[in-house]
Amino acid sequence: MASTHGAAHQVLVASNRGPVSYEVQDDGSLAAKRGGGGLVSGLSAIGPDAGALWVCSALSDGDREAVRRGIGEDGVRMLDIPADVHADAYNGIANSVLWFVHHLLYQTPLEPVFDAEFRRQWASYETYNRAFAEALAEEAGPGAAVLVQDYHLCLVPGMLRELRPDLRIGHFSHTPWAPAEYFRLLPDDIAQQVLRGMLGADRLGFLTRRWADAFTACCTAFVDGLGGTEVGVHGLGADADFLRERAHRDDVTERMAALRDEIGEGRRTIVRVDRTELSKNIVRGLLAYRQLLDSRPEWRERVVHVAFAYPSRQDLAVYRDYTAEVQRLADEINSSYGTPGWTPVVLHVKDDFARSLAAYRLADVALVNPIRDGMNLVAKEVPVVSDDGCALVLSREAGAHAELAEDAITVNPYDITETANALHEALTMPAAERAERTKRLAAAATALPPAQWFLDQLNALTNQAG
Repeated sequence: MASTHGAAHQVLVASNRGPVSYEVQDDGSLAAKRGGGGLVSGLSAIGPDAGALWVCSALSDGDREAVRRGIGEDGVRMLDIPADVHADAYNGIANSVLWFVHHLLYQTPLEPVFDAEFRRQWASYETYNRAFAEALAEEAGPGAAVLVQDYHLCLVPGMLRELRPDLRIGHFSHTPWAPAEYFRLLPDDIAQQVLRGMLGADRLGFLTRRWADAFTACCTAFVDGLGGTEVGVHGLGADADFLRERAHRDDVTERMAALRDEIGEGRRTIVRVDRTELSKNIVRGLLAYRQLLDSRPEWRERVVHVAFAYPSRQDLAVYRDYTAEVQRLADEINSSYGTPGWTPVVLHVKDDFARSLAAYRLADVALVNPIRDGMNLVAKEVPVVSDDGCALVLSREAGAHAELAEDAITVNPYDITETANALHEALTMPAAERAERTKRLAAAATALPPAQWFLDQLNALTNQAG
């Protein structure tokens, strides 16, 4: 796409989702929409002269149409992988198997079931990874650095190593890594294939030492250790400058006023902002809030749980069911405890970034209680933009806990009683202490902002002794 073929790029990034997406307009033309995030700011930090290329998947009909018409942006190559192959690889394997293994999500009496259909989908996952490996091999200049992203592309490093032994290959995992005892749920040959695919890299990056150690333990248990692959830790931080500027624009101010109306005068707020992702543990958060109202009736009419649960992966039935349960439980709490002047749970399910930032600024308490999370940037973002200081109730199973534990209130994400008590502790924390803790949380949260996070990985890869 866009004059990239045959070019000898020196820095390449590979990820399922790219920095741009296309939409077919009513008149048949294509409109491009730029994405944000850590990789985008990281790549821009290396500058336009670095000869960088981003290889990604065409995800929508608009993306595929752009590939077919030869429309694209400089520095981006979109792969038109057949839609059925992509669906098998992305939904069938990446999101329904690898994600579930790393986040410990299976209800093991019933799942997983590794049958002939799983093997058929796994073959699509291999095909999908091979398409990336071949595109990277074709585009990379001699000795180029390639940074492969995440669980969608576990097999790429090994495949690429066979095609281009001269390249410096890195892989970064944005998820947790499963402990060896859980990883062995996978069929033995598949477990080994995943690990050997990853070990094709010169260097593997993880968000915390805990996930890196879990990966190393899996290699010790299922293959012959790490071989010559180096393992490093890069704890992605929040982008303070962007967040603070964005949080003070007019659209955020308007949404703060609307939220204040919904909450009511003089009430405390417990805020959560998540995708309705199974690992985010929204249902237990609501149960803990209900227990708080039950066991400490003094909080009735004095607190509101502002819960933003934005739909995620709604093409998977288990996610649709989970989203419905979040809605049902919020309605149940409101009908059980609500009064004419007080709605205990303000639930929004339509994604709205400006409204999320408004809630961050208003929050007295932030509830971040995932079952398991690679990092969890919400836990890092709230302290950065909070107006008056915010107490953080944080699951010990979030990667962010490694950096923020000292100034957060730690909870076991399965313990409803403990979480309810933590919410009470957070709500009663003196304002001065809350402000001090928020300052320290914000400093820890922004220690490795996205551009620096990316550059650190790139530098570690290119400076590694060959």
